[in-house]
Amino acid sequence: MTWMFYAFFSAIFAGLTALLAKIGMDNVPSNLATFIRTLVIGTFAFGIVFTQGQLNLISTLSSRAWIFLVLSGLATGISWLFYFAALKAGPLSGVAPIDKLSFVIAVILGVIFLGERVNMITAFGCALIVVGVLVTLPSVQAWFLD
Repeated sequence: MTWMFYAFFSAIFAGLTALLAKIGMDNVPSNLATFIRTLVIGTFAFGIVFTQGQLNLISTLSSRAWIFLVLSGLATGISWLFYFAALKAGPLSGVAPIDKLSFVIAVILGVIFLGERVNMITAFGCALIVVGVLVTLPSVQAWFLD
């Protein structure tokens, strides 16, 4: 399977995640919902690592890998807390598009910190995402429709 296959299904399940979370958080505090989601993900990921016999590889990880994986986990947790708070307070149709700005932010961070190159087509795509997010926001739509 190619990375594009994985990325496509990631997008499908991310969209499904947003819908299911929005429905499931009815009368549930957003932080508690995030905690429950995290427990499920941790259990699920542990099950996969265990069944694939990869638990013994933990001792082979470098300190650099540990530091960046822990920082990534913290960033994920913080992202989820804000995402669930936003879903609790706002419409799915407003929260999900703003969340997709993470792609544009990741591209910019990749250029700054990893020295990745961005061609004009990718830059144009990033601009389209920003415009797409803006036009999906209810406040911007109200401006156009008034």
